[in-house]
Amino acid sequence: MVEVTVYSRSNCHLCDVAMAQLEKLSEEFEFTIVKKLIDGDVELENKYGESVPVILINGKPHDFFRVDPERFRAAMANI
Repeated sequence: MVEVTVYSRSNCHLCDVAMAQLEKLSEEFEFTIVKKLIDGDVELENKYGESVPVILINGKPHDFFRVDPERFRAAMANI
């Protein structure tokens, strides 16, 4: 099973938009979405900071700030 991880912050509008886009794409592809809040985690805040949402596919960096549906589809087709 493919795992899509979203590093996010609380009250992050871009994160909410990215999650909604991923949920819509989950109707086309079979994957699980794991949302991880970086709030209060110094290591994750240093790593991802203001780049959230950060999207990983199977642990590999894919995108940040937003989900580009065509780019995501292309990545999923190559798995």
